Amino acid sequence: VATGRTESLQSSLENFAARYGTGFDEMMARRLGWGMPRTDDDSLVSSMFTLLQRSEIDMVLFFRNLADVPIDPETSSDTLLDPLSDAWYRPADIAGEFRDLMVAWLRSHGERSRRADLDPESRRNQMDAMNPRYVLRNWLAQEAIDAAEAGDTGPLHRLWDVLRSPYDDQPGAEHYGQRRPEWARHRVGCSMLSCSS
Repeated sequence: VATGRTESLQSSLENFAARYGTGFDEMMARRLGWGMPRTDDDSLVSSMFTLLQRSEIDMVLFFRNLADVPIDPETSSDTLLDPLSDAWYRPADIAGEFRDLMVAWLRSHGERSRRADLDPESRRNQMDAMNPRYVLRNWLAQEAIDAAEAGDTGPLHRLWDVLRSPYDDQPGAEHYGQRRPEWARHRVGCSMLSCSS
């Protein structure tokens, strides 16, 4: 009987791993504007994450703003990088070899996006539906906590209102969609980056 249970557990774990892998591939394809995943997507996704680890970057902004990166093969390097400029904490890092690698990845991303054959509006809608504009970042929570402790619950209610529609661009809510401010870099409870992944 114990052997049967072990085999059943092993089978369940293997099935979970396969289902998780399929789900991850489908989620990443939608986040990156590629429609359905293809077997050759793995290397492009893997190289993206490897590249993003080389510089301090706000992943929420990177993924959300990726929808603004042109996929036209004739696009200049500066024009490819420009929509992502707000995502980097140290824009000076986007230079030399790293810049070349990032531009090469963005060109590969554009080529893969063109193969998906989605019209621009569908592609944008798919990406925006998978990449939130607003997430509960540690520093935003700390701002609301500080204000509430001082007797002002307005910031807490405003934060709550914004987070009720995290995928929708909300006029006047730009503060909630920006990367961590410098004051929060070393403040206890605020120094960790929040992520939508």
